[in-house]
Amino acid sequence: MKITLLVIGKTEDKYLIEGIEKYLNRLKHYIGFNLVVIPDIKNTKSLTEAQQKAKEAELIIKQISNVDTVIIMDEKGKKYTSVAFSNYLNKQMLGSVQHLVFVIGGPYGFDASVYKRANGSMSLSDLTFSHQMVRLFFVEQLYRAFSILKGEPYHHE
Repeated sequence: MKITLLVIGKTEDKYLIEGIEKYLNRLKHYIGFNLVVIPDIKNTKSLTEAQQKAKEAELIIKQISNVDTVIIMDEKGKKYTSVAFSNYLNKQMLGSVQHLVFVIGGPYGFDASVYKRANGSMSLSDLTFSHQMVRLFFVEQLYRAFSILKGEPYHHE
């Protein structure tokens, strides 16, 4: 199985970039992982919220194949403990999933077309985080999940 994290806009804060890179390097030892950054939409001041979400949706859907399993990161999505998330990933690997794509949308969330295409949704917390921080939290949790599956001491219960 291969995992992709698809995001809108580049990460700008140096401390977040360093944290993300730290976990991306660690993930290489466990699974094929790819971070795909879709450039921010230009001239958003002239667009309504709905128009911006629609333009982002076009770009997101272009990055996804018909056979990909797509999970959107959404505040109303399913919440997992770290162990439950590792079990979810293990189930996907044991099943027929070839490519698991997690998507972090833009500042206004997702257009209805992305919700329709998604196979599921996931939330990291009831708290609200910036889209930049969610990237770091997600790759850390992905690394934690694989360390749990391998029985390594990174995660303590």
